[in-house]
Amino acid sequence: MADLKIQGLAKSYRDVRVLEGIDLHIASGEFFTLLGPSGCGKTTLLRTIAGFQHQDRGEIIVKGERIDNKPAHKRDIGMVFQDYAIFPHLTVAENVAFGLKARSLPKAAMDQRVDESLKMVRLEGYHARYPAEMSGGQQQRIGLARAMAIRPTLLLMDEPLSNLDAKLRIELREDIRDIQRRLGITTIYVTHDQEEALAVSDRICVMNKGNVEQIGTPFEIYRKPVRRFAAGFVGTMNFLPARAENGRLMVGSQSFPFAGLQAERAIEIAFRPENVILANRPLDEEVLHLRAEVRKVTFLGREAHYMLTTEAGEIVAQVADPSSDFIDMEGKPVDICLPLAKIVLFDRNGDLVMTGAAR
Repeated sequence: MADLKIQGLAKSYRDVRVLEGIDLHIASGEFFTLLGPSGCGKTTLLRTIAGFQHQDRGEIIVKGERIDNKPAHKRDIGMVFQDYAIFPHLTVAENVAFGLKARSLPKAAMDQRVDESLKMVRLEGYHARYPAEMSGGQQQRIGLARAMAIRPTLLLMDEPLSNLDAKLRIELREDIRDIQRRLGITTIYVTHDQEEALAVSDRICVMNKGNVEQIGTPFEIYRKPVRRFAAGFVGTMNFLPARAENGRLMVGSQSFPFAGLQAERAIEIAFRPENVILANRPLDEEVLHLRAEVRKVTFLGREAHYMLTTEAGEIVAQVADPSSDFIDMEGKPVDICLPLAKIVLFDRNGDLVMTGAAR
């Protein structure tokens, strides 16, 4: 169990700044995910923690001790890679035991640790097989067992599920989370998959262009975004241009009372598709009423997605368990309601202005 502090970490490749002074504090035993698009710096940050490359400035501190001046093999870190990175000429058991041999563990203790690790990843009885005889999902389990076997201070995982099919990804991500909780190893996980991040993380760090956009629990990241980028990157988010004018919110030609909006300025309102109500009826909450036209309906069984055109722009609505009346709506006008408590307001710089719930 170990906490990790990163202070002012910066990294450049020639004249390209990849990390812009990162500050993080990851609690002992936490499952912490770095989430962001390709090129945002998340893998560079992970590899710098691992010691595979060195930062230009900043510190990496584990359990109160700086480790950034140590070589990679002395940082007591387990690593699971995207491309498995297991040895094809070694058996499953020999792959798992590789790190244990470097630690000069007695053979009896080593064999016991290999058995325990393979059992954790549900590969009991596969000791004598070679990687070429295993599926992709099984090969990644070998890599996970090898990283776990040494009981590292930190476990780093660089998009470990990206080479697997959808069903295997879900299955293995649940296994990874269960094992991590059982062992209590502080884990830093890199992914660009938003659903994956929401499913496994204690906290998520959303990154963009070498900067931290937001850190929070999965609930906070999804429901309470504080930056426009985080709001748009995680899940589907609707954005419509609006104006704040003397305590009112202007959306298209519609004007709504909105306490707290005193300064006159251009803003954007943001809201999730599942919060759009395709109806114009009295509700038990304050709402914005807008008129729209249904441009497209996509029926997905348990839900339907609607592409809607409003005078302020296009939005997406999502209806769970839709009735047949909701399917045949293409080209038809519809009234929609947006609960004020569910909308978020951003300024032109992408910073949070306020939420409807905080009026």
